[in-house]
Formats: sequence, structure tokens, C-alpha cells
Amino acid sequence: MNWSYVLENNVDKFPNKEAIIFEERRLTYKQLGERVDALAKGLQDLGLKGGDIVAILLLNCSEYLEITFAVNKLGGVWLPLNYRLAGAELSYILNHSEAKMLISEKEFEPVIRAIQKDVPGVKKLIGVGKEVPAQWDSYDHLIAVNKGAKVDHAQVELDDLHRLMYTSGTTAHPKGVMITYGNLYWKNVSHIMTFNITPKDKTLVVGPLYHVGGLDLPGTGTLYAGGSLVILRRFEPIPVLEAIHKERVTNAWLAPTMVNMLFQEPTIDLYDVSSIRFIIDGGEKMPLPLITKIKEKFPNAWFADAYGLTETVSGDTFLPREKMIEKIGSVGKPVIQLRLRIVDDEGKDLPPNTLGEIVLRGPKVFKGYWKNPQATADAIKNGWFHTGDIGTVDEEGYLYIVDRKKDIIISGGENIASLEVERVIYELPQVLETAVIGIPHPKWQEVPVAYVAVKKGEKITAEEIIEHCSKKLAKFKVPKQIEFIDALPRNPSGKVLKRELRERHKGDRPL
Repeated sequence: MNWSYVLENNVDKFPNKEAIIFEERRLTYKQLGERVDALAKGLQDLGLKGGDIVAILLLNCSEYLEITFAVNKLGGVWLPLNYRLAGAELSYILNHSEAKMLISEKEFEPVIRAIQKDVPGVKKLIGVGKEVPAQWDSYDHLIAVNKGAKVDHAQVELDDLHRLMYTSGTTAHPKGVMITYGNLYWKNVSHIMTFNITPKDKTLVVGPLYHVGGLDLPGTGTLYAGGSLVILRRFEPIPVLEAIHKERVTNAWLAPTMVNMLFQEPTIDLYDVSSIRFIIDGGEKMPLPLITKIKEKFPNAWFADAYGLTETVSGDTFLPREKMIEKIGSVGKPVIQLRLRIVDDEGKDLPPNTLGEIVLRGPKVFKGYWKNPQATADAIKNGWFHTGDIGTVDEEGYLYIVDRKKDIIISGGENIASLEVERVIYELPQVLETAVIGIPHPKWQEVPVAYVAVKKGEKITAEEIIEHCSKKLAKFKVPKQIEFIDALPRNPSGKVLKRELRERHKGDRPL
């Protein structure tokens, strides 16, 4: 079940088929397999052993996937690092994970140099690219000197650790999510079956590879099936459209902010995007107006509105193609081998169309949090993973995400889902992005306040936004004030930091 066997299988079946396309590099499965063996031998010579953790701090590149295969082939565990993190955050993760090696690139030399003395456990630094900092080992040299090497696959079991991924850490230190080989296997089986992924598929990878969206929706599944990955270093609208047009990409994962940026690109209609057969969303809830635009701009695409978490290797539910219109707003039903329930605070099942916490169970649910038994016990109770997300299921079993548990606004005893209010505000064409929070109120406990960023060149007043909401929402859900903002604060993974918006109201007199 080693991840490295996936590559060996495809080398045997599709040796001359392109596995990875990145910038000017086009690697066949045979070439990829040769580079992975050479890298594995080089890492072995540097002292990498089974169970050791290798951190990856890179922008998107073909080397990223080579590292995952090579580290696992030796029985090691790889740890993707968010390249937007500050030095102190990186230090915490490197120390907490007990990483032995760090593979990075010249771009991140300043931050690594600044924290090097604070991470004594990291014994080896390896540099990708032509410019390798002094005292770092060269990635390219490791491959060059070990060309032709053959390395045996380490024996692993389904419950063994495949990778570590640290959560965003929106309220405290990030937690290390332990993803096993079994989690990865069942995630990929479910995605291949859901989307009928075949060797003919080409997946566009534009989300960061440190994130389950960029890596696993459905990147790793595409490689399992013998398909190809088209990797872009960063997300930018025109390169994305050019890649779809030139490479005839068949699928992609796009976060709502990415979709929004694509639709702001005035030249979008100049590109042929008819090859796209499905788009998966993720990261945060997709506003309904954007779903409508996706159907207009990508006429052949199944927009698979989805729900998933790092703890489940992403992609837990998908809205079927045949229900795209009838069930618009739903994120669908669970994938194979995953069970989903809606429960109250005591863990008891709730009837359809009743708000409650989403809990999950199945072989793609993570093993627990690294070196944090209390957080594991708090999250996994009686075999069920308590997600902290609030949702409902209808009579047919379709899931609707309402909000994060902590983002529900309680006003006069009524629950207000901030996402519901945000979706209404997103209907206004002048709005670029919005976030709704609750702030203290002497009578109602909390009332909603909306932060709004307006599109460049557009104008809208607070009164116009409130009037629009009043036509669409119950009076208690209508924002009591509008705060205009240039851009919403986001964490390094791109999620909106509502706690920072709430901080702005600390000490305010209640409305």
C-alpha cells in the first residue's frame, strides 16, 4: 500500500505517458520513476530512515511530487509546509513535528536562515533549483549522482503514517493531522469512482500543494488512475486559462476566491475551456451567484460543489451532476465508505432539516492529531469525527453546510448562519468579497455586522446593501451595520479570519 507503488505501477503500464507537466518540463512516468529512485537513494545516503519526517517548503513544482514518492519509498513521512507562514509559525511546526530534513528553495532562504538556530532537530537542508544556498545540499546534484539507482519500497501497513499536515491554526497553535496510507487509499478510491477518473484525465493543479485541495482534489487520485498533472507555480487567472486552453485540461480544483478572480479577467471568453468536464470547489462555501457563473462560462463542466477537511484528506461529499440545479446550494452526499450524521450537542441524531454538528466516520478519516491525545479525544468520540461544522441534511440525504460552529450568530435566541447572509450580499454585482460576524448587543446578545470589499471601479453604499438584504432575509438576519474594507484578512491557507474582524469590536459599546 506504499504510495510509491502507485508510481511503479504506472511506470510499468504507461512508461511513455506524461505524468507531470510543469513549465517547460514534461516528465513521462518512466522519467518520473527514475528521478524518484535517484532522489530516494540520495536521501538515504544523507541519513533518511523509516519514520523520519521530511518537511517540504516549496512553491508548486514537479519536484514536490517527486519528494512525496521518494520519502514514502524509504518509509519516511513527508510534511508539506504552508509557504505563507511567518518564521515563528514555521519554527513551531518543524519542532513539534520533529522534522529531520527540510527541502526548500532559494526564495525561502531568508526565513529559513532566520529560524535555523531555533530548529536544531532539522539536520539537513536541501535546495531545489539552480541557485542553492551555501551549506545546503543540492536537490539536482542528489539526482544527478544517483542516476540509475534502484531503491526497494519500504514495507508499510494501512495504519502507518503517510504524511503530516498541519491545520490552519485559526484559534491557537496548528495541529498536526496524521494521514495514513489507508486514509489516502480510500480517499482516492472514492474520488476515482465518483468522477470516473481514467488515464485520459488531465488535472490542473493551481491550488498550493501544501493544501489538500491543491494536492488531493483530485491530484493524487489522478496519479492513482494513471492520468496527468498540469502544475502551475502559483494561481494567476491568465496562466490558468492558457493552461486549460493549451493542454486540454479535463478537471480542476478551484477555491471560491480563485473562481471569483477568473470571472474578473476580461479576456476569459477568448479561451477554449470546453475540455473541462468537472470542477471541484473547496476551502470555503461557494456563493450561489458564482455557481451560476461557472455554469455559464464552463458549459461542459460538472460543478461538483463539495465538502471536506484536512482530517479526511478532503472530498467527503459531492453534489451529483444530475442534481446541480435541483439541489443548488447543497454539497451532495457522502462518498463511498463514509458515513455522515447530524447530531446535537449530546451526540444524538437530529431529524432532517434540523441544524446540528456534522460528524463523520469511515476509513478516510484521519488517525488523530500528532502528539496531541487530548485534541484527538475531543475530536473523535465513539469512532465519529466531530467536525465543528454546522449543517443539515434534507429528506433525501443531501447535505447543506450552514456554518462553522463558532461562526453561528445567536441573536435574540435565533441562530443566524453568517454564510446565509454572505450569500445574499454576494448577489450584489459590486461586491468582491464579504464576511459577516456577530458583535455584542445589550438586548439581542449579538447582531450581524457585514464587512464588504467592493470591486475595483464599482460603488455601493451601506444603505443599498442593507436594503438588498432586507428584501431577502428575515429582519433579525439583516446586518445592522456595514463596514467597508479593502480586503478581508485571511490566514496563510486563504481562509477568512473572522476572529480578526471580531477583535476590531473588542471594547466597543454594544450597538
